[in-house]
Amino acid sequence: MIPIDKISAERALQAFVGSDAYIHSEATSFTFVRNFKVNVTHAFLAGDGPYRAALRFDGHGWLRTEALTHYEQDGNGRLLLAGFDDRGRMNVAFHLGKEPFPE
Repeated sequence: MIPIDKISAERALQAFVGSDAYIHSEATSFTFVRNFKVNVTHAFLAGDGPYRAALRFDGHGWLRTEALTHYEQDGNGRLLLAGFDDRGRMNVAFHLGKEPFPE
């Protein structure tokens, strides 16, 4: 993963608007969601670093993740966003894909 380039990461996030997407999201040991399928209607990336990503889905729900610092697009077209602390430990993950994530 590389540090978030806001323009590139936001463009990758916007590519999911108007389509179905599968979400994997977790925040340390407090929250874990995998293969939650939604139709993305809006997507935003905000902040100056660390960043916040937000999705509006199915016209009525929102998911927002904060403290994002790194991203990558993998070979399967998935967008992987993550937040790392000052010791390099991942605190938050927010991943989107057109296909379900492996179990």
